[in-house]
Amino acid sequence: MAGHHHHHMNPDAGDARMFWAVVVNLGLTVAQIIGGILSGSLAMIADAIHNLSDALSLIIAFFARKIARRPADASMTFGYGRAEVVAALINYTTLIVIGLYLIYEAVMRFITPAGVDGWLVVIIAGVALVVDMATAALTYSLSKDSINIRAAFVHNVADALGSIAVIVAGSLIILFGWQWIDPLVTLLIAGYILWISASEIGGVIRILMLGSPPQLDADKVLKAIEEVDGVSGAHHLHLWQMQEHQAALDAHLVIAADRWNDADAIKQTVKGVLKQGFGLSHTTLEMESSSHACVGAEAIGDGDEPSSSDVHHHHQE
Repeated sequence: MAGHHHHHMNPDAGDARMFWAVVVNLGLTVAQIIGGILSGSLAMIADAIHNLSDALSLIIAFFARKIARRPADASMTFGYGRAEVVAALINYTTLIVIGLYLIYEAVMRFITPAGVDGWLVVIIAGVALVVDMATAALTYSLSKDSINIRAAFVHNVADALGSIAVIVAGSLIILFGWQWIDPLVTLLIAGYILWISASEIGGVIRILMLGSPPQLDADKVLKAIEEVDGVSGAHHLHLWQMQEHQAALDAHLVIAADRWNDADAIKQTVKGVLKQGFGLSHTTLEMESSSHACVGAEAIGDGDEPSSSDVHHHHQE
């Protein structure tokens, strides 16, 4: 794995952490599923499925990180950075399906209760809690700058809470024989899985739908461009996120008729304004002289483009 040492945060160190986080999570899942079956606890199995989803999310995140670091090529001219966003989408979608299934199982348990061995539940959930804390610690520092590792980190915290809930459930079963607490905790874990996934999936879909970056106001960006000296207008503005931390813009820039000789300098000024004011480093600007600008163009988006032959007629008039 040598040869990747030129990144500011050494990705390989991150990869090793992710690898161990995956190994630990998979081991834990197996232990919990066996424990859940032996003790008859659905909550334990729910927590195990949640852990499995974590291990899978970490595996997806792990490969997505590797793919995302590949340079752009002829078939992926924007590079592979979106692999992480796609991974996050797959991840949250799976979790939603799992959450719904667990709710169904828990409801069935309320209808036909089953006996649960409280001691076994408490012991296994205790081990699970320790492992969750360890994995959360491994992924925390990486989660600050990646949407997909953040998904994995959030899962781990959720697991730790799940394990605590399972410990409480097991204790109540030992102390008071309250068997119904097990499906109740299952419902809580499932509800939590659904709530987290539903709240996070929106941002992921927005990137894949080429939505404008949530922190950027397209009208403000347009206004900033139009305020540059020598620019008489701007239209066909597109703003999107290449990946989580990289926004891009393209637009048509209308240069005032008497300033056409300074067009390149004006374009550079606009690029500077976009970079400083909005952090937009990937900008593509098409220049038009105000005497030949697109007629009736939409400020944002393409609208109905006249065909190229119509445009030539406008230009000749």
